Amino acid sequence: MTQVAAEPPAEGVRVRPSRVRPALIRPREVVLAGVSAALGRHLGMPVALARVGFAALSLLGGLWALYALWIQGAPVAAIAGLAPPLLYLWLWAFVPRERDAPDAVRSRRVPVAAVLLGLGIAVALVVPFTWSPTHRLLPVGIVESTLLTVLAIVWTLAVDARDPQRAASAPLVRALAAGFLILFGLFLLPTAFVDSRTLVAIVGVALVLLGVAAFVVPVLLARWSARAAERAALAREEQRSEIAAHLHDSVLQTLAIIQNRAGAGSEIARIARAQERELRDWLFAGTDPFAGDLATELKTIARELELVHAVRIEVVTVGEVGAVESHALAAAAREALVNAARHAGGDVTVYAEATPDAVEVFVRDRGSGFDPDAVPDGRLGIRESIVGRMTRAGGTGVVVSGADGTEVQLRLPRGRAAASGVAGAAGVAAGSGGAP
Repeated sequence: MTQVAAEPPAEGVRVRPSRVRPALIRPREVVLAGVSAALGRHLGMPVALARVGFAALSLLGGLWALYALWIQGAPVAAIAGLAPPLLYLWLWAFVPRERDAPDAVRSRRVPVAAVLLGLGIAVALVVPFTWSPTHRLLPVGIVESTLLTVLAIVWTLAVDARDPQRAASAPLVRALAAGFLILFGLFLLPTAFVDSRTLVAIVGVALVLLGVAAFVVPVLLARWSARAAERAALAREEQRSEIAAHLHDSVLQTLAIIQNRAGAGSEIARIARAQERELRDWLFAGTDPFAGDLATELKTIARELELVHAVRIEVVTVGEVGAVESHALAAAAREALVNAARHAGGDVTVYAEATPDAVEVFVRDRGSGFDPDAVPDGRLGIRESIVGRMTRAGGTGVVVSGADGTEVQLRLPRGRAAASGVAGAAGVAAGSGGAP
């Protein structure tokens, strides 16, 4: 079969380009569920028009359902009035949500639980007017009000609890809904006994029990979840302890033997020492190597220097050093450690202590020592990267050196430790390669 090529448009004829409709996707920040916004973007119509259309059709459908139930007594005909809200719910359930930011917070501007509770209370006010004129087993309004109130409670538990904008008010709305169910049930009970309506009395008792359950069940669920989380954490800790014991008897012992036989200054010993330190921190201290506290930074600096220089660095922390974050103090300590590793070598100790008044770090090596006053003016490692940096941060830096080694004493008041966190951020990398 021969295919006929499409003829080009005649001269002077304007061809309208084909328009691709946007995908039918609901946004993450919505008023109620994002259905109207998705339809508006997909159909190229104003979002406000889609919202007004859904609201108007739902209102008309509700009025038709009430007319069919109350006036005509035709429940089958009343189902037609539920078509608009059912269509909205169907689109809500099956239209996907945006995937551009999977970790973005989902939020809605309408307090759905409070609206459902308000509608439930409003429908309950209709019950006195439908009690006598109708001879139904259940007057119109009881079931409807109960369903709306239960939906409000379920919404607070399933949706509002995960919405940061509604999580704080969700318990209050749930408590009001539970209290309304109890009061509604207590209102129905005496009236039902007076008029000998057994089914209404049973519903009243059920409402009271349902309201009490709405108060008690969320608390029990929260405690059960907390206990389950504690049991899971305990199980993880026990498993971690078993792994730590096994690695201590095997891998850590092997790394220690490698260090002893290879010599303190060899490259193999430095690598084994760094691996042993990192493994011990993970097993026994739970240290996060990417944390920003002072204790972790000191251990990270020691681990890095051991891989580069023939040095063995021992870090000891006392007090709440892990709760201190000071870039200036960490940068000055790094400079002191770099000088000790480069010029002294051997064993270097780092002692950090956090007291209520100040944070102190002592870096001591066992080298031959030097005269701090004899350092040339052009060498800014001690003068600027250690003493000057600590002075600018509001602390002190002192270098004491003798024939038995050198000790750098760093002190920063606790009130200045937090303030120096941002001010000294740029100095951490700048001071890492200086010399005395």
